[in-house]
Amino acid sequence: MAINVDTVYRTVLLILNKEQRGYMTPLEFNGIGVQVQLDIFEQYFDDLNQQLRVPQSDVDYADRQMAIDEKMSPFKTAGSATLNSTDTGNPYWNLPTTDLYGNNVIYNPVVPLANSEVGFYKIGTVTYKPVAPPAVLPTTLQRLGRTEFYNLQKSDLTIASIYSPVYLYENNKLFISPVLADETITVDFLRAPKSVQWNYTIDPNVGAYLYDANGSVNFELNSSEQTNVILKILLYAGIVIRDPEIVQAATRQIQQEEINKKS
Repeated sequence: MAINVDTVYRTVLLILNKEQRGYMTPLEFNGIGVQVQLDIFEQYFDDLNQQLRVPQSDVDYADRQMAIDEKMSPFKTAGSATLNSTDTGNPYWNLPTTDLYGNNVIYNPVVPLANSEVGFYKIGTVTYKPVAPPAVLPTTLQRLGRTEFYNLQKSDLTIASIYSPVYLYENNKLFISPVLADETITVDFLRAPKSVQWNYTIDPNVGAYLYDANGSVNFELNSSEQTNVILKILLYAGIVIRDPEIVQAATRQIQQEEINKKS
């Protein structure tokens, strides 16, 4: 469940105004909101890596690996790669242009995305399934570095086969060994969170900002992250309005939240 952008903005303003610390404009909030959401999203990878090193509880709702995976699940998607048939000397596969939900996949986006677009963020599992004999079940390709990928082809003992294919990922392209042609290549990947937007109109009588749900974009993070989102926005707000007390208070609370997560 997403986090309502209006709820977050009003809460931030309430805290700032109650303490008479200043004001945050919608433009400032939107810019900070985008950064905060990305900060939390990127932290999931470090948190998951850390949890993979420690034993997990087998009690429902207490498995931290599963909890992090659940938070990342809204950003998981997949699509079919396409063979670049024009480069026969060094064939490669292009990453998906559309995902399984019919959205256009945008690489290196520099502007806010439309509703029918998703921004590519990180590649996941790559699988293939032949469309002609010999019949092989969907197979996961092993990802290799450049040196290992090319050295593998030099020996008959290590050369890749359709039963143990490998790939090199560079510049949004997949170089696959052995060379595959009549196959379905599926790429699982994570999309980036969409840019947060608190849209508004201006009251002509008093000049106040009025929330406009049309055009607004909620935080795509799990609802359990709402407190974390608010604290991090307040941290940035303290920097913007140059109030060290807000920065210190928000930092202490964020650190305590992190300790609670990892302890």
